[in-house]
Amino acid sequence: MSTGVIIALIVAVVVIVAAVLALRARRGPGGQNLKRRFGPEYDRAVSRHDGDTKAAERELTERVERHGSLRQRPLEPGRREQYEARWTAAQERFVDSPREAVAEADRLLAELAGERGFPDGAQYEEQLAALSVHHAHHVQGFRRVHRVARADAVAGQDGDGRAGTEEMREAMVEARALFEDLVSPARHEDHHDRRDHADHGARSREFAERSDRGTAPARGGGRAHLPSGFTRRHAKGS
Repeated sequence: MSTGVIIALIVAVVVIVAAVLALRARRGPGGQNLKRRFGPEYDRAVSRHDGDTKAAERELTERVERHGSLRQRPLEPGRREQYEARWTAAQERFVDSPREAVAEADRLLAELAGERGFPDGAQYEEQLAALSVHHAHHVQGFRRVHRVARADAVAGQDGDGRAGTEEMREAMVEARALFEDLVSPARHEDHHDRRDHADHGARSREFAERSDRGTAPARGGGRAHLPSGFTRRHAKGS
């Protein structure tokens, strides 16, 4: 085999490899990368497409292409404190008015996401898609809170279609993880901001833990028993 033929073969192989790599780049991340990036959201997408993995991966790849370059804007410390105060108030309101608390949590997450640079809350599906790219492990909480709040908004006066207290409680608890992601300080922010946020996260976790036991932190550091409808054992009512 002549030197010229060998060189031609090498060039052909290089061209083919480059074409394959370029095609893969255009198609976006592969299945394993998508699984790592989206975690439980990957499985939800597959389930939503009735087990069609390729269709699910096309959907997730499109999300990455649309929102992967999004840069989240930092929150000013004052704004962070306002959001944390509103979330705490919503948790406290849950005891007496769970539906109002869930509706407030839904509004708060949409507003907070918009302020961090995600699509406006009026575009719920697009905002959710963008959040799933950057907060895939916690976006389900927002989805649940929004679904419960929406169901209550469209339910008839007789209450048909409304969520029960336990479903609302679980939605609030799950949504808290996304809230903490969105409200958390950027890496360059000072230690005091981080400590304040950690304290708020501890209070939020206490809400979830004590709600399971039927108790909640009272103002002033004491304990207050929650109504029986807030506990798991008596969660059928609303």
